[in-house]
Amino acid sequence: MGKTMTKRDLFNAAAAERILITDGAFGTEIQNWKLSEADYAGSLALGHDQKGNNDILALTKPEVPEAIHRAYFEAGADIAETNTFSANKISQADYGAEGLVREINVESAKLARRIADEYEAKDGRPRFVAGAIGPTNKTLSLSPDVNDPGYREIDFDYLTQVYREQVDALLEGGADFILIETVFDTLNAKAGIMAALQAGEALGRDVPIMLSMTLTDLSGRNLSGHTVEAFWHAVRHARPLTIGLNCSFGAEQLRPHVKTLSEICDTLIMVYPNAGLPNELGEYDEQPATTAGLVGEWAEAGQVNVLGGCCGSTPAHIKAIADMARGRAPRRVPVPAVRTRLAGLEPFTMAA
Repeated sequence: MGKTMTKRDLFNAAAAERILITDGAFGTEIQNWKLSEADYAGSLALGHDQKGNNDILALTKPEVPEAIHRAYFEAGADIAETNTFSANKISQADYGAEGLVREINVESAKLARRIADEYEAKDGRPRFVAGAIGPTNKTLSLSPDVNDPGYREIDFDYLTQVYREQVDALLEGGADFILIETVFDTLNAKAGIMAALQAGEALGRDVPIMLSMTLTDLSGRNLSGHTVEAFWHAVRHARPLTIGLNCSFGAEQLRPHVKTLSEICDTLIMVYPNAGLPNELGEYDEQPATTAGLVGEWAEAGQVNVLGGCCGSTPAHIKAIADMARGRAPRRVPVPAVRTRLAGLEPFTMAA
């Protein structure tokens, strides 16, 4: 009997054939619903206002994230990212909802899984669910107190435990991958990686990890000071399914950094930029055709494997990107140098 293909195998097989599409923004889409405090809180009585706690909608108003997932799949997305960016004990403490972390993540993943499976059943095209975990509002690398540079609000072991709770719940709900996104602190990301590796070991199976860095300035560094090259070398040991960039800037500003990553990484490149830069009101004006044209330059240059959108992007942006990517060849992933040396080939020989 043949070997059963894992989700990693299925994803890599699909990515070898075409540029895959991940979804777009959730936060700005939720804002369009103009939800009230009562909508957010539902029947929960947590002693804190819940307005703005987008993650809790999986429990109190699931029709909102469901409609957003459907809109992105209709637009051509292959991947649904769970609405769980802040569904961790640290972030949920701001809303008094830290006791609901497991339930929020399980239900969010179940919701995305059900809709992904529904769309896959319609046309046979694989759909994937990425369990999204954000950076939290704490940093392991920097002190929040300018008068005490050595002070940290939390430590690595605690953050790993926080992430582990979230990762376990996302996998229980049916997530295929763990997406550690908007990485402003590389050490935070390492805690997320540790949590995912521990979860995989406990389950006795591979838990593929997606990593997405966010830049804090145009020099190409994150808040903890790592360049995109340094970030790659700091996390390469995790064998990420994808690595790339999201948030902070639009496609125009990310261009040189996407090129750099595409040249050095021996895994798939996923980039989902903001819809340009926000205007003076904090809103995003970049039109879908503009975004698609800009990321299309990366596709034309053979620099990307997965494309999507972050803040300000809409289903219309994702449709424009999907239409642009149709028929474009995906980036060819370089064979890791260690494997090519063993095979007697030149380092970074391109895989077929």
